[in-house]
This record gives sequence, structure tokens and C-alpha cells, in this order.
Amino acid sequence: MQEYPLLDRERILAMLKDRFEDGFLNLKDLPDPSRFKDMDRAVERIARAIRSGERIVLIGDYDVDGVVATSLMRLFFRRMDYPLEWIIPNRFRDGYGLSPRVLDRIDSADVILTVDNGISAVEAARICRERGIDLIITDHHIVPENPPEAYAIVDQKQVDCSFPYEEVCGAQIAWYLCAALRRRLDLEIDMREYLEYVALAIIADVMPLQHINRAMVQQGLRYLARSERPYAQVYRELNPKKQFTAEDLAFGLTPMLNSAGRMEDASVACDYLCASDISESRALLMRLQGYNERRKGLEREITHEAIQSADPESPVLLAVGEDWHEGVLGIVASRLAERFRRPALVLTATEEGYKGSGRSYGDCDLFSIVNEARSHLQKFGGHQAAIGLFLRRENLEAFRQKLLEAGSGCQDRVHRDPEILGELPLEQIDEELYRAIQRFEPFGEGNPRPKFVLRDVRIQDLRRLGSQKEHLKLWLQSGQHQIEGIHFRCEEDFQSGDRVDLHFTLNENHFNGRSTLQLMIRKILPADGS
Repeated sequence: MQEYPLLDRERILAMLKDRFEDGFLNLKDLPDPSRFKDMDRAVERIARAIRSGERIVLIGDYDVDGVVATSLMRLFFRRMDYPLEWIIPNRFRDGYGLSPRVLDRIDSADVILTVDNGISAVEAARICRERGIDLIITDHHIVPENPPEAYAIVDQKQVDCSFPYEEVCGAQIAWYLCAALRRRLDLEIDMREYLEYVALAIIADVMPLQHINRAMVQQGLRYLARSERPYAQVYRELNPKKQFTAEDLAFGLTPMLNSAGRMEDASVACDYLCASDISESRALLMRLQGYNERRKGLEREITHEAIQSADPESPVLLAVGEDWHEGVLGIVASRLAERFRRPALVLTATEEGYKGSGRSYGDCDLFSIVNEARSHLQKFGGHQAAIGLFLRRENLEAFRQKLLEAGSGCQDRVHRDPEILGELPLEQIDEELYRAIQRFEPFGEGNPRPKFVLRDVRIQDLRRLGSQKEHLKLWLQSGQHQIEGIHFRCEEDFQSGDRVDLHFTLNENHFNGRSTLQLMIRKILPADGS
């Protein structure tokens, strides 16, 4: 039986406050764009291109962060009434980011600008120099030992960059670039209008919801709730809410946006975010819903196969398939990491070798682990929580062995759920506690929604819900105290009278005009089994 500290309201609030060393920041606390290395140089070159009517081509990325960054730049240049050409590489035809293959699609350009990619594009940068193109890279990923030679590189992870926050996403840097351009060109554009987009990217790219990230997401969620942009209006038709949480977007809009690049082409998601009328937005959102349903089906099928493929005793899971859809490998890796509580890599065969994605778990640095096996890889990139890679078939077993060695130190650290704060008796759960916890919204990466353990509670009654009876509704009792709970996608069977331990978060259930607290149950175990 794992031991957890016994909690009350005061201790919970103290633990949550400890997550914010610099307190709760506001938009006025955002650092100046000039704190980014090369930002002023990049802005001056773009401003000169605009004044001279030069051809500017934007290269984005097919994940949500890249799509949002591309959309933000499109909308900003649209406000300036300046023609910006843009390309989001296709995951299947072009591969990732700025590449020689993408450059072959560009007849000519004076300036090429990247968002959320480019920091590893050494060969593409060389081609740009040969063609006389000024390349401006904006990216947020780890800077390689030998970065590309470009006109300007804006990446907060450069050693000599003075920007004070390392964990920001590509769309945030794009927003900062636009803010600096607005100032340089003396434009009457309110940059707060774009925070609804930035919030999407921060959440989707699993950035820590602390420091300026928290401030930008908070404001972005408020703007989204009342935004008159067509994409937001039609999304609210689908999800009518007065206010959105970070989790609403993490499990709602962002998977739909992501599904376009995973299933077909991310340009569809970009067009949806930039649509200028309601009817176009509705049509594009329907397409995204269709992609997402296809993605869910593939994800379920491949997750089942990947579970069979991986060694559950390995400190870093490695699942390999021959014909798995490339677009869902990252999601499947996340499912494996959550299920087995350890980092996971999922690879599928291609003509040249194996291509795949990895997701970490807990505080394990997956990038550092895989980096130790880098000599066996042809391509590799990412960050602590998520990576992408490619290797030749003949290197698979050597890579597997090196991965086992490199990941051995992680195994002991992640055997328990890192999001559980401690044990919370039922008598401590009330409206006052719930309202106090809400003050720490938005919850997500770096500030997870508080999860608790409830010991030895009795199931008074239970009922199966859902079209497939896949959800479990519970009525629970401990001493004189009672509460309801729900466990989505619960596969286990329980009976009235069973005594169980629960892992849960708190939620407010709205029904027939009444609001009641309920437990959102994440795990049910026999009493003393957690």
C-alpha cells in the first residue's frame, strides 16, 4: 500500500501555491519582445521587406502549435493587408518542417520565415543561402550543437538568449514577433485579440501552465468565450459554454485541430481558424470532426496492438508495428505511457526504416534518454516530454538495447502517479474547498488539476451509463458523509457494498439548474489496494 500525506484544505492550498514561485503573473508582466535574441534583427528585416514589397513565404508545422502559429501570422498580415504566402508541410508527403523538399515547392522568395520549426534545418538553410534568400527561423525546440546558418534565429533556448522563460511554444514566439512588428510599423492592432489562438497552442503543446503561460491562457480563454471570429462561434455552437477551461480545449478543440494533420493535411485546420465567414467555418469544422472520428478508431486499434508489442517490464516501452498509421503514433505513445506509468516510444515501418513518436511520463526527461541512443538514429528532435525520430531497420535492436540502458534510472521514479497530492477524507470535501482550488485554474501541464486518494469508502449503489454501458456512476459513503462519483470508460466490475480506494479529482455537476460536487474518478481499487 502506497503512503500519501493526509490532507486538509489549508495544506492543499499551500501545496498549490508552491507551484508558482513567481506568483500569479498578468499580461503586464510579459517580457519585452526584444529580450529574444535576434528578435530586433528579424523584425527589421521583415519590416524592410514589407516596405519594399518583397515576397515573404511562411513555413509552419502540422501540429496544433504550428497550425496556430501559422494562423496567427496569416491573420496578422491580413490585418496589414500584406500578401503573405504560407505552407504547412504535409506530414506524409513532405515530412517535418523546413526541408529541401518544401523549398522545391517555392519558385522564388526574398524572405522565408518559419514558425514552430527550423532550428534543425541545416541543409535547407544552406539552400536558402545559395538562392539568396534571407531565412528567419522562429522556433522553441532544443537548439542543436551546430544550428543552421540563418539571417536571424529567434529561439528562447539559445544559450545567449535573455528571454527569461524557457518553456514557451512556437505560437507564443510568433505572437511576440507580431507584437514587435506592430510596434516597429506603428500599427493600430491590439495584440490581445490573438490570445485566444495562443492559448490553444500553449495547451496543445503541453507547455507548463505557470508564469506568463498561465497569464496568456487565462486571458485567451476569456477571449474565446466571447470571440466573434467565425471559428469560435461555430465551435461554441457545438460546445455551448459561458467559459472554457484549459481541459475543455485539451480534450475538445485541440484534438480536432490535430486530426487534420494526422489524417490528411493540416492546412484544413489552419483554414478553419482563419475562415472569414460562418458557413465556411461550419463546413471546415465538420471535416475536422470527421478526421477526429477516424483518428479515434485508428488510435483504439493501434493502442491495442501496441500494448501487445511492448514489454511491460521495460523502463522505457518500445512498441513496433509494420503498418501502423503515422498520424496517431504520438497519441498511442501517450496512451501507453499513462497505462504503464513510464515513457513510451511507438514506431511503425516505412520503406526506409522505422518512424515514430515518444511521450514521457512523470519527471522523466525522454529527450535526454533517447539522446543517449542518438548514434543509432537518422533523425531525432523534440523536448523533455515528447520526441520524434527515424532509424534504419538494421539499427532497431541496437537502439532498443541502448534505450534500456539509458532509461534504467527513470524506472524507480515514476511508479506512482505524480499528480496525486495526497489522501483526502470525504469529510474534508465541500464547496469551500472546491472554490479555493478553482482559484488555481487553468489546470494542465506543470499545474495539473489536483488529484487525491480516498480510502476505504463504501459503494452504496452504482449504475452503468453510456450507449455501450462503458461508464460507471457511483453513490459513495464514508461514515455519515455521502457523495456521487463517475468513472468514465470503467472496465472493471463492482458491486453495491464493496469497499474501495479511489483516485479522483473534484468536479461540479450541473443538472436541472442545480450544481452539486462529484468525484471524477480516475481509478478504483479494492480497499487498501492503491
